[in-house]
Amino acid sequence: MKLLVRWMLLAAALLLVAHLYPGVSVASFGAAMVAALVLGLLNTLVRPLLVLLTLPVTLVTLGLFLFVINALMFWSAAGVLAGFNVTGFGAALIGSLIYSLCGMVIDVAIERLFNRGEY
Repeated sequence: MKLLVRWMLLAAALLLVAHLYPGVSVASFGAAMVAALVLGLLNTLVRPLLVLLTLPVTLVTLGLFLFVINALMFWSAAGVLAGFNVTGFGAALIGSLIYSLCGMVIDVAIERLFNRGEY
């Protein structure tokens, strides 16, 4: 249940990103749900490999290169899907920042909601 709620909220967060920033567009809530699923899969499967391969650059930039990796994941998800579009790398960077902030808020809210009765 927690996974489904998180998935729907992240899809809503993608719609919020598209509403707040004109460089990102999402066709519908269904497209946002597919995009949230693809983003989750990319972040689970591909991102750790990229982080490992770019570790020297990440260390030299004091971790700031991780923003570039997040933007690449966001941009590649938009490149694969039809209803999710990002105009360029700058839009992917800003969109991924907004989406990550929304994801952090969603994670905190879900943990508080589902762990309410476990004291």
